[in-house]
This record gives sequence, structure tokens and C-alpha cells, in this order.
Amino acid sequence: MPSIAEIFDYTKVIAVVGLSSDPARPSHGVAAYLQRAGFRVIPVNPNETEVLGERCYATLEDVPVAIDMVDIFRRSEYVAPIVESAIRAGAKCVWMQEGVVDETAAAWARVAGLDVVMDRCTLKEHRLLPR
Repeated sequence: MPSIAEIFDYTKVIAVVGLSSDPARPSHGVAAYLQRAGFRVIPVNPNETEVLGERCYATLEDVPVAIDMVDIFRRSEYVAPIVESAIRAGAKCVWMQEGVVDETAAAWARVAGLDVVMDRCTLKEHRLLPR
């Protein structure tokens, strides 16, 4: 598996599942940071229409561009179908945020050829990278 630095090196488009338009939500703050850092952030949330100036999609399969990373802001019990969707959508990496762990879904993703990061924050990890 590549390092976190290598994952960020190949990542240009990040689909954020569970991204909220509420600035008080962690998903919003992390996605805004990633956007400022130069990544294209695609919101995936059936309850939103637009977040951070980007059109929101109901599912990963609805996203019309290639997805490098799927950043998951959902509880662990909801991860399995998101990982299945990420595999179908052709994503390269599945990233489960802090507190989000699903070993079975992670194994499915790895077997399908996706890189997997669990229980880590994309913002915190990106900030740790040398500039």
C-alpha cells in the first residue's frame, strides 16, 4: 500500500461522502481546507444540492468525473455500501475519517485494488506532509 504522502500525490479529485453545507460540521471544515489546498472537492450527499460552490451528487456513481479519493464522513455502520459504491465508481482510494472503521469493507476495497486509510483525518494528515 502506498504511503499517505503518495496517496495525496496522485489525488486531484476528492468525493466527500456526507459533506454538509453547515459550516459548523467537521465535514465542511475539512472539505473547505482540502479545496483551499488545491483539490477538487465533489460533495456526495442526497440531502444537499450544492456545497462549497460545487454541485452535490446523491451517489458516487452519479459523479461525472473520475474520482481519486472517496473521503467518508459517515458512521462505521454505513461504510460498507459506500465502499461498494466507490469500487463501482472506479475510485482509487477510500479514506475513512477519524472514528470510522470497517475492516470488512476495507478488505473488499483492497481486493478491488483500492488504497485504504481508516480512522484518520485527511486535513490533519495533509497538514503533516512536508511542503
